[in-house]
Amino acid sequence: MFLRQGRRLVLTEAGALFRRHASAAVQALEAGAAALRPGSSGTLRLGVLPTVATRFLPRVVLRFREIRPEIVLAAETGPHFHLMRLLREGSVDLVVGRLPGASEMAGLSFDHLYEEEVILAARADHPMRARPAPEALAASPVILPPATALIRPVVDSYLAANGLAGLRPALETVSLALGRGICLASDALWFISRGVVVHELDKAEMIELPTGARFLSGAVGMTRRQASAAPGLADFAEIAAEVARQMP
Repeated sequence: MFLRQGRRLVLTEAGALFRRHASAAVQALEAGAAALRPGSSGTLRLGVLPTVATRFLPRVVLRFREIRPEIVLAAETGPHFHLMRLLREGSVDLVVGRLPGASEMAGLSFDHLYEEEVILAARADHPMRARPAPEALAASPVILPPATALIRPVVDSYLAANGLAGLRPALETVSLALGRGICLASDALWFISRGVVVHELDKAEMIELPTGARFLSGAVGMTRRQASAAPGLADFAEIAAEVARQMP
């Protein structure tokens, strides 16, 4: 289970595998004990991707707080690969965001909530706002999602379909603070999930340049371990589904 490195002990690959399963077993036992004590407290640990962090998840969290105030929601943010690792290790109970790739779904389940587009966003007075998107992309700095982001493959497909496969981005990010700041201060165009910049679009600080590509969309939902049991998980899933139904 362990290897000695100087004065330290580190887990072997087998040890890490055992820890992951042992952690999941302990969490299941704790959830079972909590279920026998109605009204008992606990913590529900969420992995949160950027696409749901701006509007959708805050609505779910506030509603959950009304229904289950005794349960603490602990949110972990980060890139998709990081949150999926935490999910498999048992460090989070579910990940809310886009549908993972098929190769990542072994032992996991996905509850679909809604569909969301990837859009091409820019500041409201962008000089290329009236031009076709491929022309604007060829003449402007471009911000792409990182290579590890779930939305990157469809963005790459769009660029390739429009003769822009060799386009070199000025930056790769899905961070709202960074992407928004750069777009508002420059002529940069940003491929990003609509949910990340929904408030900026509502306030007309940013606009969407039409791409005409229907395939720039995908499923958003909740990914969890198939045998997952955590305090308040069923109520959270029900509230999330209800909020998703109310979305335009």
